[in-house]
Amino acid sequence: MGSSFGDLFRISTFGESHGGGVGVIIDGCPPRLPLDLGQIQADLDRRRPGQSRITTPRKEEDRVEILSGLLDGVTLGTPIAMVVRNRDQRPGDYQEMQVAFRPSHADATYQAKYGIQARSGGGRASARETIGRVAAGAVAKQLLARTHGTEVIAWVRRIHTIEAVIDPASVSLEAVEANIVRCPDADTAERMIERIEAIGREGDSCGGVIECLVRRPPVGLGMPVFDKLEADLAKAVMSLPATKGFEIGSGFGGTLLRGSEHNDAFLPSDDGRLRTATNNSGGIQGGISNGEEIQLRVAFKPTATIRKEQQTIDASGAATTLAAKGRHDPCVLPRAVPMVEAMVALVLADHLLRQQAQCSLW
Repeated sequence: MGSSFGDLFRISTFGESHGGGVGVIIDGCPPRLPLDLGQIQADLDRRRPGQSRITTPRKEEDRVEILSGLLDGVTLGTPIAMVVRNRDQRPGDYQEMQVAFRPSHADATYQAKYGIQARSGGGRASARETIGRVAAGAVAKQLLARTHGTEVIAWVRRIHTIEAVIDPASVSLEAVEANIVRCPDADTAERMIERIEAIGREGDSCGGVIECLVRRPPVGLGMPVFDKLEADLAKAVMSLPATKGFEIGSGFGGTLLRGSEHNDAFLPSDDGRLRTATNNSGGIQGGISNGEEIQLRVAFKPTATIRKEQQTIDASGAATTLAAKGRHDPCVLPRAVPMVEAMVALVLADHLLRQQAQCSLW
């Protein structure tokens, strides 16, 4: 119930933040796809805790174990099961939160819905659940790269009030990974890091915006009406913890333009492919990819668990206060970059298989 995503390229994640482990089962990955296991681990390393001074100090190596679905590094077409064991568990850090709900966290709503919850570390509401998504997304990335040369790359565009001016065409993975905040503008990155550290020292947190670009996407992905590509992308990234907003192409800025300014004029093409003079549509028109780059942005709220004392209630509804303990990110964005990439890749891989199934018989 709510732990699976996708139709033909389908994933199911499992595990809690302070349980024995977390992971994913991928069902529907095509057979005979050579997988670079190092790329899967590399994406998990970008997501793991304790990687820098601006992330949670929880120490987890997050080494992935592949339990099924591969033979000599090649997919069998059967379910691929991957697991990461939890090693650095400290349930005691959450004893106070077992009786006091964290403001803006999932504690209260989970309790109201289920009448029970794994409160240690947030259980399934913890960002640790995204390990399975990132591992599966790394497989989807390799499928997209092998079939269409598609690249999915994301970066931090804004932290709190500090926003980088980025030319998406020039962004590379090396530039994104060149600093701990994952902003490809080095000067702005330093100011972002300073802001995160300053807010963290106050026991507080901050949010921001991640931008994602899909280069060389397949044409024709997405379905009319309910399964529009941008609709599925929105659901995918908005299912990530702490997300509060989604834009694609011109986004909300496009509402300030007239139709004559916003429309993407079609250009003649020697190879018969669709080409447009501008890309306000963000690579998607009528819910279907047109082959231009897909560009989207995701807003992340400030981390809910903070050390500052806050007003809240306990499980009986009585007023109390809470100054959270434990190990938490003062800003989730640097570790959320591979999460956004993963969810975008999973949507594209699923729609690629759906396109092949429906439209490639003749």
